Amino acid sequence: MSSYGRTKVLTIMLETGELNISEITRRSGLSHSAAARHLEFLTRSGILTEKRFNRIRIFRVDQDSPLTGALMRFYSDWKEVENYYGRDYN
Repeated sequence: MSSYGRTKVLTIMLETGELNISEITRRSGLSHSAAARHLEFLTRSGILTEKRFNRIRIFRVDQDSPLTGALMRFYSDWKEVENYYGRDYN
């Protein structure tokens, strides 16, 4: 992940599993267009899937993707390290 914004969007999605683009934008603090770019990348990468209901776009973590499984295990391990050492472990 070369982008802080993309990492932020990915983290939100791993924590929630499914959200619409407006909620992702609100939680991430990114503009709609920036969030949409990151979501498009994550969807093309096979990490997320997208459903459209007219103008509403719903994104979901693709549980069947091996890449997603690896990311979820990494994220879970990372959270354990943060909980063990606290957020300020530098």
